[in-house]
Amino acid sequence: MAMAADKPFTLLDRCPPSFEKTAQGVCKLHTRYDQYDSIQGVGVGGLTSSLPARRDGFTPEQIDLGRYLFFDPLLSVDSTHSCASCHQPDKGLSDGLARSVGVSGEEIPRSAPTLWNTAFLTSFFWDARAKTLEEQMLGPLYDAKEMGNNPVQLLASLNANQQYRSMFKQAYPAASDDITLDQIYTALTAFQTSLISLNSRYDQYAHGYHQALNQREIEGLNIFRSFVARCAECHQPPLFTNQQIAVIGTPEPEGMPLDIGAEKTYNAPKLKGGFKVPTLRNIEKTAPYMHSGRFDNLRDTVEFYTKGRGHAVPEGVEMNLHWHIWEPNLQDHELDLLVDFLKTLTDESFMPPVPKDVPSGLTPITHTVQTTTMINHSNSAPGKGE
Repeated sequence: MAMAADKPFTLLDRCPPSFEKTAQGVCKLHTRYDQYDSIQGVGVGGLTSSLPARRDGFTPEQIDLGRYLFFDPLLSVDSTHSCASCHQPDKGLSDGLARSVGVSGEEIPRSAPTLWNTAFLTSFFWDARAKTLEEQMLGPLYDAKEMGNNPVQLLASLNANQQYRSMFKQAYPAASDDITLDQIYTALTAFQTSLISLNSRYDQYAHGYHQALNQREIEGLNIFRSFVARCAECHQPPLFTNQQIAVIGTPEPEGMPLDIGAEKTYNAPKLKGGFKVPTLRNIEKTAPYMHSGRFDNLRDTVEFYTKGRGHAVPEGVEMNLHWHIWEPNLQDHELDLLVDFLKTLTDESFMPPVPKDVPSGLTPITHTVQTTTMINHSNSAPGKGE
């Protein structure tokens, strides 16, 4: 067991950037998109589309407590991994791996999605099996291949730490002295909903500053929104996802079995190989791409969509491919323009600071721990954290 840090920790009493502290003492998000009242999803990606409902209303102290928990390896079974091991600040809040690696040292079958703008999402995991952030976090916390912990040990570790007991009291002043699971889940949720990315060069262009994009990037945006490419049909601005399940027939990495995806979640054969449409926010930071990291660069990723409907579906497998997946026959220069545009979606101006110290006294972990455990692709099954 690690020794607790010596210095006292005082949680911030101010809200993160873009949040207003209300008279009730909670943080309310404000964005430039609040000025629009158009219905998200109409057309193929209007520049002034409104955002969907979001989660906010947490106190500054709850958000800041979640930040410390997020980076503290005390939350894993052996104190070797933190939440930030798979959601690293320098990798777009993903981990740069095709498939993430947890305490077991094994690759899990799916990649770690970015956490930017999770406040707006209505389902979680690639197969959409969780409907809230609180439900989602049970996967990585307790899955044997990820953080490997269990509720009993998690509570024991935090309650044995006087620093955390004091911090939880700051965040939940009306609660009892003992830390509870709901308090942990709420704090981690509060922190994740503060991760807002809505001020990229694209956003500046959308709000009227047209010099924010150069000519190639504007041409790429026009291709993205066109009825030929249809990218914006699924990756709808301003979130750049429609939050739906799409069956696109992306290939698995060599040696890996077919991942049936959302078919299992909904017990629906028509969703075989279906996965949530991911956000494209900060996409240049989150390679490799697709649910299992099949493509290691954006150029190959966008080219997949123009190689022919169903070209990568395994022989003998029937998939009900999404109707947007067709054959736009984009030229090489058009694919290059698309990549240029996608890079304008980068905005990490509200990246929260990594704590220099965490209450456990352990070193805050913001990277993937390398292990020597052998990986067996053929027997892999989706873990709870993907």
